[in-house]
Amino acid sequence: MITLTVLYGTPDDVEKFDAYYSETHIPLARAVPGLDDVRVTRFLPGPDGSAAEYHLMAQLSFADADAMGAAMSTDEGQALAADVANLGVTPKMLVGSTE
Repeated sequence: MITLTVLYGTPDDVEKFDAYYSETHIPLARAVPGLDDVRVTRFLPGPDGSAAEYHLMAQLSFADADAMGAAMSTDEGQALAADVANLGVTPKMLVGSTE
């Protein structure tokens, strides 16, 4: 399995970001053919009360690298990628394989 992990820093307007992300961006992700699963984690303060380094993490799972490439090449995958610009936060993206 291949996982695309997307990390978002804290946006200027957290409430606006969260609403757009949940109501628009995640539905776009769920529409991508070949996507096996999408999980979203919203980070909380650390045990010492310190602010989290990231606001949110999304993990998109695909069967393998070829499936991820094919999925992201579809119209739906391209729409999802293009929508990142509407979030107002530049994410860090990592691709890894899970065992």
